[in-house]
Amino acid sequence: MNANVSVLVCLAHGTEETEAVTTIDLLVRGGINATTASVNGDGNREIVCSRGVRLLADATLVEVADNDFAAIVLPGGLKGAEAFRDSPLLVETVRQFHLSGRIVAAICAAAGTVLVPHDLFPLGNMTGFPGLKETIPAEKWVEKRVVWDPRVNLLTSQAPGTAIDFALKLIDLLAGKEKAREVGEQLVMAAGIYDYRDPF
Repeated sequence: MNANVSVLVCLAHGTEETEAVTTIDLLVRGGINATTASVNGDGNREIVCSRGVRLLADATLVEVADNDFAAIVLPGGLKGAEAFRDSPLLVETVRQFHLSGRIVAAICAAAGTVLVPHDLFPLGNMTGFPGLKETIPAEKWVEKRVVWDPRVNLLTSQAPGTAIDFALKLIDLLAGKEKAREVGEQLVMAAGIYDYRDPF
């Protein structure tokens, strides 16, 4: 991958801030450009997240949806995921990423709330927030912290506590295992998080 690889991170009112910010932070540490886009229908770039943290998106989705991104990230937070689900532009943008073979990455509530109802991945294993397990078809559900399905370039993860795993896997996919390992070594992580320090 070239050094100019870019990722689109979508935000909406009710987005889970830990999932969004952790992903953005680690991508930047990995030398990947992260552009945040507001899915708010009113064009407002200020996002009030699920716990009240305010984030300012770089742009509105309509301004950047057609740009040359290597991946799109959908953080969770149920209200934010519902806003994604109800945005025709967001749904069509995800569809275009999928159809063009680019990575779609969804964490927590996003997979079961956005991807499944719109049947964006008729084929594709995934995970999500365990408390919303019923929103994902049983034949697609995988009980893991992070699930990567290379058949359809779909990356999913479970919750705020798996956001580091999720972001490191995204770095691995976009910039390679060495870069993921390098970023992992900058962080003091809890046991159980796959930090790429072990030899492959």
